[in-house]
Amino acid sequence: MSSRPTPLAVERAARAGPRAPLVDPARFAALLALLLPLVLVLALRYGSTDAVLGYGAALRGAGAELGLCAPLEAHAEQAIASIRMWRALTGAGVGAALGLSGALVQGIFRNGLASPSVLGITGGASLGATLAVLVVGGYTPNLVLESGGGGSGLVLIPLCSFVGALGVGALVYRLASAGGRVSVPALLLIGIAANTFVGGVFQALQSFFLNDWEVSRSILSWTFGTLDGRVGWHAATAWAGVALALAVVPFVAWELDLVQAGLEDAEALGVDTVRLRWLVLAAAAISASAAVAVAGQIAFVGLVVPHVVRLLSGVTHRTLLVLSAATGAVFLAGADWIQTVFLGGALQPGVLMSLIGGPFFVGLLWRKRREIATW
Repeated sequence: MSSRPTPLAVERAARAGPRAPLVDPARFAALLALLLPLVLVLALRYGSTDAVLGYGAALRGAGAELGLCAPLEAHAEQAIASIRMWRALTGAGVGAALGLSGALVQGIFRNGLASPSVLGITGGASLGATLAVLVVGGYTPNLVLESGGGGSGLVLIPLCSFVGALGVGALVYRLASAGGRVSVPALLLIGIAANTFVGGVFQALQSFFLNDWEVSRSILSWTFGTLDGRVGWHAATAWAGVALALAVVPFVAWELDLVQAGLEDAEALGVDTVRLRWLVLAAAAISASAAVAVAGQIAFVGLVVPHVVRLLSGVTHRTLLVLSAATGAVFLAGADWIQTVFLGGALQPGVLMSLIGGPFFVGLLWRKRREIATW
């Protein structure tokens, strides 16, 4: 039976990180705890429509949606509050799920270039969810994107999304592994190949349903993500995925800290690295698939957020994983609110995150070019 790592060993492994924290993790957590409600309230007040709700009306409208008080007398204002609240809560849940998934993936593979989108995890989740939409809905495009899909869709779509995410993630991991060790170049290259294949499948599906504009449009919108028309079950599904993944954190945080110093050292201290990898991969797949099941494929959140958190609060996974979820919630909900107010919702969240994450990924490659040259 493996022994539990000592606090001293964990501390030494954590110090293997490149930087000391710039902000105390407790203060950073307090800041996020203030920012998230602020973003949600602003999203309730202002949106893609010209209507501006007062603070009282916005909070009462949200409370009515949660069954805490009577709805607003003005039905139009109540409808606006409902649309904005569920969009904001879903966006925050999706951002939290992707941020947490990215931190888990980067931690287990010990590489800052890894993310659910780069490794094909979100692509597999999106493919699984799309196939479930077509099967359950009899090619009904609005099954998930608007209505939530009814009773069967509530279970089957997140389930198929998880199977797709875990399947692609496991395949990439197995193909990049040799002798119990993972090759980082192979991991990234196979992830790119998996994304290319998934993209080809999406194009094939679109070509099959090209004459059915609604179905083709639904598949296309799934590939770059959407937060339009979200309802309560979308937000609940996203946050449920976050909760399930966070439940794994106490069982993997210490071991992930030790793994950063090297697999051999971690195994010498009693860490079962094979069990750890599969447990972390499953948690990352649950989190990412919950996000994809309700919002489609939104790339680069899982790449950008863990880097920001690691820079600000350090590399200890006990705080990194939780803060990545909180930062992801503020990041995506805030970015979506800003583009909704100032751009009128012209950019879907997946497109917006690609515009932010693409240059960020190139910058990481440039900064790590000497390290990459030794691979």
